[in-house]
Amino acid sequence: MGIGVWELLLVFMIVLLIFGTKKLRTIGGDLGGAIRSFRKSMNEAEDDKSPVGERDAEFGTSPSDVASPKA
Repeated sequence: MGIGVWELLLVFMIVLLIFGTKKLRTIGGDLGGAIRSFRKSMNEAEDDKSPVGERDAEFGTSPSDVASPKA
């Protein structure tokens, strides 16, 4: 069945009465800022990922060096 339009309107009106328009504006702005920050962090994390070969080249090692310990 799910939630219909009238139920959503009723919930919105109750929330509006409880918090008021000013508080809802503040909450909406804070929520939007948090979502933007989260998306930015996720995009930066994806950009930081580099293939294993490139990371090894930075540190001067190869996969075979890591797999076999040196005596």
